Amino acid sequence: MLIDEIELFHVAMPLKEPWRTAFGEETAIDTVLVRLRAEGEEGWGETAPYRLPQFSPEWASGAFALLRDAMAPALLGKRVDSAEDLQRELAPLKGNQFAKAGLDTAWWDLAAKIAGKPLWKMIGGSGPDAIVGADISVMDSIDELVAAVGKAQQDGFQRTKLKFRRGWGLDMVARVREAFPEAVLHVDCNSGFTLDDIAMFRELDRFGLAMIEQPLAYDDLIDHARLQSELKTPICLDESITSLDRARKAIDIGACGWINIKPGRVGGLTNAIAIHDHCAARNVPCWIGGMLESAVGQGPALALSTLPNVKYPCDVFPTERLYETDLSEPEIVLSGPSRITASQQPGHGFRPNPGRLKRATREYAAVAARTT
Repeated sequence: MLIDEIELFHVAMPLKEPWRTAFGEETAIDTVLVRLRAEGEEGWGETAPYRLPQFSPEWASGAFALLRDAMAPALLGKRVDSAEDLQRELAPLKGNQFAKAGLDTAWWDLAAKIAGKPLWKMIGGSGPDAIVGADISVMDSIDELVAAVGKAQQDGFQRTKLKFRRGWGLDMVARVREAFPEAVLHVDCNSGFTLDDIAMFRELDRFGLAMIEQPLAYDDLIDHARLQSELKTPICLDESITSLDRARKAIDIGACGWINIKPGRVGGLTNAIAIHDHCAARNVPCWIGGMLESAVGQGPALALSTLPNVKYPCDVFPTERLYETDLSEPEIVLSGPSRITASQQPGHGFRPNPGRLKRATREYAAVAARTT
């Protein structure tokens, strides 16, 4: 396909309630939406590295500028007939996986529409249904948290993830485990700790957690391997896995028992599929995460969640969990307890509502092919 036009939208989407983690608090999600046009069709992608470089070294304004000034011009007017073609065009630009993911996920949506296939089917999903879990951020009190976990259990979610940080740690987990002795639970540390905290992590072993997600530094593999050797509870790597090569190295040195795959963090759906397939070949289970994106950003994650080596409930959220009104449509809804069904429409099935997109946009750019 010949890329005719690329449009970029830096938007801010207010959350229903603050999202608190080990690295900070988000009251709105800054993200970049990408519209790719070719062959009379359009594809939508999204990348949400957040407002500041706290989750990763990238941030939304920086991703927008790089897409506008370098990445979009590199693709414009080029034939991009495969996802590998797109990745090769972007390869000279080092890193910046979130920015690349905006273009990559838009390309996949566009390619699936041109092929007339749902995205989940195009990438080899085993069926349209994805199993999803409940995520609960740091709350004002442990009593409030216990009530939220209780609601997740009543609603039928197959697992619950608890955000974990200094001051919201062992005592919090102990209270939740006491209240729900049979619940499938895990903690997400968002890179908030070091090997100096190894005694605390040994204490976590006694709570029967499914995993400990990203306990150490966002760019570390070696210390995670040391920590994993000291624990019974599997470590899941998230922030540390930014490419297929990083996933390979993590598995080689025994740094984890699980890998979380986020399309934005790894440079798009192309690399996410490659990581999934490598994990399957190495008998390492994985599951799919997200960055609190709109439905446009969650669409590719939902498609990924249908792949066969996804062995744990994923972080794809019903729209009502995060936003009063998503800027994208249709809304993502549960199709059963702990279950979301991917769209049967060609592509990932979601697109922005024009009016909502306009109101949310902070900065806009269009990169179009010359007509003269």
